[in-house]
Amino acid sequence: MPEKTLKATLMKSAIGARPEIRATVESLGFRRMNQTRELPDNPAVRGMLRRVDFLVAVEGEPYERPKRSRYKIWRARSKKKHQRGH
Repeated sequence: MPEKTLKATLMKSAIGARPEIRATVESLGFRRMNQTRELPDNPAVRGMLRRVDFLVAVEGEPYERPKRSRYKIWRARSKKKHQRGH
């Protein structure tokens, strides 16, 4: 009996993402955007795909591009200008 597989495609880049999101994308085996992977259909892989569902499209499920980044590392703006007295 053949194993069931899922086809997943990396639709959005993980550049600027939190380290745990980048690690999940890497552990799924994605190396570049628009790359499609056949992954085994098991609870561990499904959990990883659910964790990065805003970056990855799974065959049979609609991919909805996020309106705003959910995964980006938000950094505070520089305060150098104000420290100089301007």
